[in-house]
Amino acid sequence: MTFSGEFLAFMSLALVAVIGGVLLLNLTRVVHMVVALVFTFVSIAGIYVLLSAEFLAAVQILIYSGSITIIMLFGVMLTRHNDTSEPKTGRLRKLLLFLGVLGFAFAVYIGIYNLDLPSAPNDLHVNNTEQIGIELYSKFIIPFEVTSVLLLVALVGSIVLAKRDDDKEAEKE
Repeated sequence: MTFSGEFLAFMSLALVAVIGGVLLLNLTRVVHMVVALVFTFVSIAGIYVLLSAEFLAAVQILIYSGSITIIMLFGVMLTRHNDTSEPKTGRLRKLLLFLGVLGFAFAVYIGIYNLDLPSAPNDLHVNNTEQIGIELYSKFIIPFEVTSVLLLVALVGSIVLAKRDDDKEAEKE
């Protein structure tokens, strides 16, 4: 088996993404978790570049690595925390969780191994940003607009809920 540069780049980016995900789950400080999440997001953007999806890579970095991470940090820093830690889980639960993850990984491997996709000529890597724009604003304009309204409703709802919690805190004092 020969190792090409693309294969080595994919393996290193995938390794960084997996390590970032594992660190995200195992770290205790929230800021460290967010940094691990940023590493995961950036490595996934690198995988998009390897797939000739430059638009998705740019969106991944702008939206997820930038905006979502900043929103998560502000959300964590602006909320009050009762520093109650959950009790440690037992070894049996960790063993069952590990076996479940291994079973899922095996099922995914079998599913991918037996997958037979016919090869068809395509030119997806040529002007992919233009193709996404044409598809998005011609065939999928209604779902695109519905999604924007749904996000706006979620934003207004979160503001209302946060204000209600502040009012309850003010009444207690």
